[in-house]
Amino acid sequence: MEIIQHIAERIRELRDALDLSQEEMASQCGIAPETLADYESASTDIPVSFIHKLSAVYGVEMAALMFGDEPKMQAYYITRAGHGVKVERTGAYSYQDLAAGFQHRIMAPFMVTVEPSDDKPLTLNTHEGQEFNFVVEGKLEISVAGKTNVLNPGDSIMFDAKRPHGLRALEGKRVKLLAIIS
Repeated sequence: MEIIQHIAERIRELRDALDLSQEEMASQCGIAPETLADYESASTDIPVSFIHKLSAVYGVEMAALMFGDEPKMQAYYITRAGHGVKVERTGAYSYQDLAAGFQHRIMAPFMVTVEPSDDKPLTLNTHEGQEFNFVVEGKLEISVAGKTNVLNPGDSIMFDAKRPHGLRALEGKRVKLLAIIS
């Protein structure tokens, strides 16, 4: 939860620096003002898709919002195995940013770990752009636009991220997947 609080603080600071009301920022990012208020108070999880949208709308590096550091690399950025910048957002998901140090990204690659949670309802998200998911290990249930599919290691899916989508690890085992958001 501490990471969510830091991200919430950086979102509030960005809004203050831009001299925007919550209503103005929410409108420009396509969300309800109440949702932005929840994000800024850290009372709810902040989706990576919203951070991606916020960075695109205001020209702020995604890594700066997520981790508090400005990326510095322009030509290339290497992330060694197991060393991506990690964010534990919720009990169900954790993200490892695989390009946190690269400036002006037009896509955001993450190694995502989905913990098993068969007893919880599937949480659906939407955001601008497209998303690509490649299953590395485990069995993944993915719902996109009301259609549910099961993906196994080596399977992938590309979809319009404006359509409601959600993930769930199956068979009581964690899933690892490469997710690329554009």
